Amino acid sequence: MTRLDSFSVPDFHLPFGNSKHPQAARANAEATSWVVRHELVTDAVEQFAGIGFGHLAGRVSGEVPYEKVVLLAEWMAWSFVLDDQHDHLIRTGDVAAWDPVTAAITEHLRTGRTSSASARRNPLVSGFTDLCDRILDGMTDLTAARYRAHVPLMLNSLDQEAGNRGAGGGSAGGAGRPAVQDYVLMRRHSSQLLPMMDMVEAGLGLEVPQHIHDLPEFQALIASAVDVISWGNDVFSLPKEYACGDNNNLVSLISFWEKCSLADAVRTVEGRIQTRIEEYLAGERRLSETLDTLGETDPSVRAAVTRCVRSYEDWMIGADLWQRYECTRYSDERFAAGLESAYTRPDLVSVA
Repeated sequence: MTRLDSFSVPDFHLPFGNSKHPQAARANAEATSWVVRHELVTDAVEQFAGIGFGHLAGRVSGEVPYEKVVLLAEWMAWSFVLDDQHDHLIRTGDVAAWDPVTAAITEHLRTGRTSSASARRNPLVSGFTDLCDRILDGMTDLTAARYRAHVPLMLNSLDQEAGNRGAGGGSAGGAGRPAVQDYVLMRRHSSQLLPMMDMVEAGLGLEVPQHIHDLPEFQALIASAVDVISWGNDVFSLPKEYACGDNNNLVSLISFWEKCSLADAVRTVEGRIQTRIEEYLAGERRLSETLDTLGETDPSVRAAVTRCVRSYEDWMIGADLWQRYECTRYSDERFAAGLESAYTRPDLVSVA
């Protein structure tokens, strides 16, 4: 990999408006308290709160009730702990310890219970069960089914990331480095965005019928939005991932496979993001035309689709603004140096 001599995040020119919930800061404080109460974080609490998950939740939630903003902020906070603790196990070569945690989470998601008493006492598992029960309680059966499908895909993608950072991962010719397109597909789940989008849609009271949700045009919109957010995040997080040798970054992969400098790879990703935004806007028009062709005239259905489309726009611009102005994670010196966060609990996965 080439050197990272200097680095600045480009302006991705997202053509969307955004407003933040007026109580986003309160949601951030409440979600931080929830994390501490569940013993997911016991040290460097102020640093953890600086991630600003409440601000992100407030930017992407639209006009949902405040209690739903807090719930989303708590889920986001749990997700950051999940990601950082998984990273810790990769660093220490103890990824096998992750299996009981994911098994307990998926069991509860599927059955509503966790049979292992020791797993139930693990903060990651107990935190998940608390959140999951409240999340599903506020969802229709259709949205709940999507959420239940998305969470295991999210967890599986973490295993894929671990494989990419191991000696045996990746494609031929680049040990530990997946092909760019393989990475793009994995990143749609490792971003952890899809369960959160389900939560926002539930909070907004939206239910897009399954036959419309399954349309290629609708799925293409979701993929475009998730790619824009994920690739932008890869640029923001490049210093940390470069510093610790993490191959799970679109910039690093393009630099490697296309044999170009990291600066050129950043520009390539910037161009890809702009193309993806254009594809998203064109996709909006195609979706509307497809619904016309199908004779879908139900006002409530068209309104739900339109609001979903606007929600994805909130996600794209909201995530960008949060990373630039409200999140200390990507500017923190430890993070940029590739070190573990000070709030990471080395013993968390083994806690019982």
